[in-house]
Amino acid sequence: MTQRVLSANRASVGAPQGRAFSGKPDGSSAIVWMIIFEESMAEKTRALSDVLDQLEESAHGDSIAIQDVIEKLGHRSFGSLMLVFSLISTSPASAIPGITATVAVIVFILVAQMIIGRDSVWLPGFVTRRRMSTAKLCKGIGWLRKPVRFVERFLKARLTFLFHRPWLWLPLSLILALTLFMPFMEIIPTSGSIASAVIALFAAGLLARDGVLVVLSLILLSAVPVAVWYFGFSG
Repeated sequence: MTQRVLSANRASVGAPQGRAFSGKPDGSSAIVWMIIFEESMAEKTRALSDVLDQLEESAHGDSIAIQDVIEKLGHRSFGSLMLVFSLISTSPASAIPGITATVAVIVFILVAQMIIGRDSVWLPGFVTRRRMSTAKLCKGIGWLRKPVRFVERFLKARLTFLFHRPWLWLPLSLILALTLFMPFMEIIPTSGSIASAVIALFAAGLLARDGVLVVLSLILLSAVPVAVWYFGFSG
């Protein structure tokens, strides 16, 4: 439908098919550019919700294996997988025993593979065979939809140089270090969820190519260990 509209408007302004517009835009060409802009915005701002949709579609039966999630999202989807598992640990699904430690292992392996430049995801069998309750997972997805839709309103591509080496290595290295401490955060209420939320923030920036989120996650990644230590272990 949109393609027919674009073709019709190109013809109405005398623009040949497949060529860019030039000169001062009139009303018809303005409509065309508005359609293109709205399409690109819809595609961009749905990036996070699409990941949740795919995760929900993979939830069948009483439980779901981590391998099923990987198969659904794709073996090259490092950012999507990092977002999904960190969000799971942030949501009410984090009540599943051992989920924070499992997410920490998964994110550690994903980040390590990103740093070395691996093209496809590999996870050990003891991780991919682990199963999660479908009911708790779907409850967590439902809980996440409103905040995800809110965040998507502000996402856009900016400071994209941060997604190239060597800039990308800094947040990845900090996340790698954070995951080493996450299994121990299970003894401190909500600390694991806070750490996972920061990782999810970085993953969202990675998917939307929003460098502002990356900068924000860098600041929070530096603050999380200090905050956990202060509130968890001090007096």
